[in-house]
Amino acid sequence: MEKKFCPYCGQRVTQKIIEGRNRRFCSSCNLPLYENPIPATCVVLLDDKNRVLLVKRNIEPKTGYWCLPGGFMETRETPEQGALRELKEETGLCGKIDMLLGVMTGSGRIYNTILMIGFLVRNFSGTPMAGDDAEEFGWFDPDRLPEIAFASHSAFIRIYYAAYSVPPT
Repeated sequence: MEKKFCPYCGQRVTQKIIEGRNRRFCSSCNLPLYENPIPATCVVLLDDKNRVLLVKRNIEPKTGYWCLPGGFMETRETPEQGALRELKEETGLCGKIDMLLGVMTGSGRIYNTILMIGFLVRNFSGTPMAGDDAEEFGWFDPDRLPEIAFASHSAFIRIYYAAYSVPPT
């Protein structure tokens, strides 16, 4: 989707070469309209059996597919706060971030580039329940994962199990 009007003054935007790139520009505000990646977070949450928690999506994109708890960051929150908020909204669980698993980009249907930040959570409390945009939740062994909705989520799961996994006792 392309911005046609300035979000600040409502005037129609034009194209202008700024910083060596063709960008949308508001002649009225005299400002470029930068198109930046949209930040999102997700959580690889593990139980004491080293199973990963997944949620089944009940909204587009990818309705009916499984994914990690996560979503778009809100203004004025850190990536860590966004990840834990999404975890709570989608599963009812409160967690503590152990570490950053990685950062990658993916393509989105509406937002073009999505900057995905993945965190590991092993310490959590509460009773899981599907909430927000999750139809259901489930614990999955690494060798029995369903089809995952997003490539970045699959990548974060692989990163954890390849580099940090400790076999269950």
